[in-house]
Amino acid sequence: MNILDSRLLRTHIDVTTGRVDGVTPVLRRLSDLGGVFADTAAYESLLAVEDPVIYSVSTVEVARGARQLAYGLGVLYPGRVGREFYLTRGHFHAEREAAEFYFGLSGQGALLLEDEATGESILHALLPGDAVYVPGRTAHRTINTGVRPLVYLGVYPADAGHDYGALAQRNFAKVLVDCDGQPALLDRRAFLTSR
Repeated sequence: MNILDSRLLRTHIDVTTGRVDGVTPVLRRLSDLGGVFADTAAYESLLAVEDPVIYSVSTVEVARGARQLAYGLGVLYPGRVGREFYLTRGHFHAEREAAEFYFGLSGQGALLLEDEATGESILHALLPGDAVYVPGRTAHRTINTGVRPLVYLGVYPADAGHDYGALAQRNFAKVLVDCDGQPALLDRRAFLTSR
């Protein structure tokens, strides 16, 4: 057994706060998400007033390499930029065939998936007790559609890696926005022209 950190063989996660004992979360503020939100005017307007923490991730990697697993405990705070719900940057895996499971622990949200080859998008609810499978070669982004923090767990191969660059160039084709108090999945281009 190749164990990098035996302290992490057993961890305790708090599903209410999204904390992992002994792990310092990485914080992502609004200023870290330039180019992610479709409505750049709303983004710049909010950023001129404040730079809130949008989400945090506590990553646990016990051992690296093939056939090992890692997990990330995410906390995505409630809020909106214009009509767009707070969301994560989203990513592909660097090892494109790597799949992932997301488990909803508390709060209310969704997981947006986009097939790399076809561009087809699908939105799955991410609620407490939900498990969502993310196939390989699929970009994925978490979105908070509720009024409390969304806490979720992502389990993935330890050697999967994260590719943020591909989405930084083209972003997701769909956006999830508030339409009269209800989440609606819209084509990004149509949303931009309808504002």
